[in-house]
Amino acid sequence: MGMTTPMIDVRRRDERFSTSISWLDSRHSFSFGSHYDPDNTHHGLLLVSNDDWVRAGSGFQTHPHRDMEIVTWVLSGELEHKDSEGNHGVIYPGLAQRMSAGTGIFHSEMNPSGQTDVHFLQMWVLPDTTSVKPGYEQLDVNDQLAKGGLVPVASGQGHDAAIRIRQRDAVLRVGRLQPGEVVHVPDDQFVHVYVASGTIELEASGTLSTGDAVRLTSAGDLRATAGADGAEVVVWTMARGAQ
Repeated sequence: MGMTTPMIDVRRRDERFSTSISWLDSRHSFSFGSHYDPDNTHHGLLLVSNDDWVRAGSGFQTHPHRDMEIVTWVLSGELEHKDSEGNHGVIYPGLAQRMSAGTGIFHSEMNPSGQTDVHFLQMWVLPDTTSVKPGYEQLDVNDQLAKGGLVPVASGQGHDAAIRIRQRDAVLRVGRLQPGEVVHVPDDQFVHVYVASGTIELEASGTLSTGDAVRLTSAGDLRATAGADGAEVVVWTMARGAQ
């Protein structure tokens, strides 16, 4: 493997693609749907990172996926999942959920509330093995998050307290940081840091606010400090890029 040039690429909230329709407000970190930029298709193994608000009583009707590891992380409200494999669950803040699309799966994601919008992140990473049997897993990690720090919530590397993804070179960590709390963002070839709420001061990157992201490439171990109101941060570390 050749040497990778270290890079720090800050992406502000308002710089991202956006979709706004009657029932959905979505911001896309990478090319998605009708939004396409050949220079912005992924970072490492992360192909999709969408920040979605879905109105009460609406959502994504049944649709197909194939050969993708799809992780959903709810920030507020609830999201109801149903799929063609018979899986059914209601996802809430702190409940990590993974769907392995494998050979093919149909699913829907609906807001079951008639009054409250749901806010969630949906992230797709490439699997390390294609054409596997579709799968589903969810796990409540609220107790681990309450202890502070960055908590592995989806991992292909066997971390405790994490749902398993079929990608041995990727780990998703989440931190609900208290005001002034300091964490170290792990070093890897590709790292994607997303501020879901609040602000952080990230070493060599400056201040990142709600909806901002930074793409790190072999940037080393960096320190992040939560702002006065704390922060929720979502961090992917990936040992390689998409082929």
